[in-house]
Amino acid sequence: MTVEIPSVRLFRTVRFLLFLVWAGFVTPLQAQQRVLSLEDAVLAYRKGLTPKRLPGFVWPENATSYVTMNAARDTLTVHPLRTNFATVELRPDDVLPGLDRFPLLHWVSGSVFWFTQGDSLLEFNLESRRLAKVLEYPSEKAQNLTYHFRSKRLAYTIDHNLYLADKDHRQIPIAHSDNPDIVTGQAIARFEFGIQKGIFWSPRGRYLAFYRKDESNVPDYPLVDISTTPAHVKMIKYPMNGGGSEIPAVGIYFPDRDKVVFLKTKKDDHYITNLAWDQSGQYVYIAEVNRDQNHMWLNQYDPYTGELIKTLFEETNPKWVEPEHPAFTTHFLPQRLIWLSERDGFMNLYAYEFPTNKLRQITHNKWVAKEIVGYSRVLGMVIFTGTGDNALNTHAFAVNVKTGKQIQLTKGDGVHRVKLVGTNDEFLIDEYTSRTVPYRLSYLNLRTNEWHTIYTAPNPLAGVKIGDIDVFTIKSYDGTDLYARLIKASDFDPHKRYPVLVYVYNGPHVQLITNRWRTGAPLWMHWLAEQDYLVFTIDGHGSDNRGFDFESEIFRRLGFHEMQDQLIGVDWLKRQPFVDTTRLAVHGWSYGGFMTTSLMLRHPGVFTTGVAGGPVIDWKWYEVMYGERYMDTPQTNPEGFKENSLLNYVTNLKGHLLTIHGTVDDVVVPQHNYAFIKKCVDEGVQTDFYPYPMHPHNVRGKDRVHLMTKVLNYIMEHNR
Repeated sequence: MTVEIPSVRLFRTVRFLLFLVWAGFVTPLQAQQRVLSLEDAVLAYRKGLTPKRLPGFVWPENATSYVTMNAARDTLTVHPLRTNFATVELRPDDVLPGLDRFPLLHWVSGSVFWFTQGDSLLEFNLESRRLAKVLEYPSEKAQNLTYHFRSKRLAYTIDHNLYLADKDHRQIPIAHSDNPDIVTGQAIARFEFGIQKGIFWSPRGRYLAFYRKDESNVPDYPLVDISTTPAHVKMIKYPMNGGGSEIPAVGIYFPDRDKVVFLKTKKDDHYITNLAWDQSGQYVYIAEVNRDQNHMWLNQYDPYTGELIKTLFEETNPKWVEPEHPAFTTHFLPQRLIWLSERDGFMNLYAYEFPTNKLRQITHNKWVAKEIVGYSRVLGMVIFTGTGDNALNTHAFAVNVKTGKQIQLTKGDGVHRVKLVGTNDEFLIDEYTSRTVPYRLSYLNLRTNEWHTIYTAPNPLAGVKIGDIDVFTIKSYDGTDLYARLIKASDFDPHKRYPVLVYVYNGPHVQLITNRWRTGAPLWMHWLAEQDYLVFTIDGHGSDNRGFDFESEIFRRLGFHEMQDQLIGVDWLKRQPFVDTTRLAVHGWSYGGFMTTSLMLRHPGVFTTGVAGGPVIDWKWYEVMYGERYMDTPQTNPEGFKENSLLNYVTNLKGHLLTIHGTVDDVVVPQHNYAFIKKCVDEGVQTDFYPYPMHPHNVRGKDRVHLMTKVLNYIMEHNR
């Protein structure tokens, strides 16, 4: 036996590759490229295949310096913008002896941050290099921590109750209840209407507003926990369409008096959304929406008495009214409140003028404004983000509230995420990505109109074998342009015919195709493309950032118009000479799972194979807040519910269908999939089903590799 030493093997391999290059079989680039594995693609962040951010980057809102931290979290650096200030470096043990790495730091100014250690909340001052213990709280149980730096008070929840800890080391229960159906200090309405939290300090920290919900009328839903022997049932509250819903309330806590006042909001079945304090702490503003979600009142309340002062204005729409942003107030816009509304068909900015008690439209764009960033004293303008004329982009704009004059601040197609900072709000941070730019961090000096780049990420896919992405438009049934994306293999041959996976979501508040890095496509799509597939996606009617008419086309008929758009995409595919029209598959999750199952059952034969993850099967089993907005109720829209209940189409199935569900899914509860499988059994229809035990609505972590292997193997095996 001959043993070949590594150096000889390496020489022969290189010589062979050079021969292939000379012979024209392999290009120099191909010889060096890394082949993407599915595990690499799914765990891209862990594998270093996503754009890197600047570690630990923070720019405190009122500072003229920014902060970075090394990857090991053992060195913190403060970078001043002013040339006469020195760069500052800090080690963990400079803050707290014995600390070897920095915990999560919360910056409240350019020189002060706070963090938690054990049961203590600590503040550190960079200038004095002093560490102070502010208060104590039960860290093992506490959640939803909301600290107010100026008043030195911490609000937090334990289970369903709200508590406060202060500098006098008191731990005070607020509106405490022994009834677990009364939940205080947490987000309500199942995070709909843009609600993300349940605790709101007044600007000076003198008062604490909080959400409370009474879930006594909400049915219990059982989820089985198999982590114990025997398994046990975990009950959650799940309000199903047309049934009992939570009763919301807003409380105001006065720490100095240890007193709670509840606002006297509407008593009927409705939603309390978008809570905001005015800048003086004198008023609370709430957008209240009726149960039908077609009528909204923006109300002003007196926090001291709980009394309604007045309704500033109302909005109605025969389809839906969905406030997603709180009222914006600031000392620098005296006697004005800024509001985002799509009452004219697109999300625009409006000013409520207190002297005249009238609502005046500020912007008149025929594109979507996304959020208010803040008020720039330097410009004397409100800064907001929006799509601009291209719905694939997100830009920053500034508008003069008095004149309506509007300017665009950010440049270049792509997605710009911005934040207003500086002692006088004179800097605009811009985190930018585009189809060709992985990530760039920069800032705009609003005084000089000069851009400065802080960091540019390298291409994380350099040296990886990966194909091209085409983004284009296709005309819909009503003449509207629909954005589409096609991912190809790195060695794509237009003379070959390729099978296709259509990846679908097409539901509200989601836009799959944007001008992000690699146009927003996950890497597993590129892996599949390298297996000689095409991966196609289209954002049809109902998807986000196209205006109210486009998005509300789906009202009371979820799935119908969306399927029309997806089939228009299929027709486009069938006209392409490089598509194998006999091998089309479809896959999606959540709303995309509903769409996948709908396409397989309501348009049988179009696709050979479908994989539906966490699918909605019948909208009567979905939650009140989302489901009733788009479908009304089974009582008021029986035809619509009958039309899109997928149980009614089981016998139509042609081809192969795999449905997947997390067994503790608290978003699309497992009843959807179980009922579907039961109906298939009753009708003698063969399908495939795969549960993911102890996973909620999405399968994350290392188990996601298993999930995507299951999904893509099923597609490649059956899409023949």
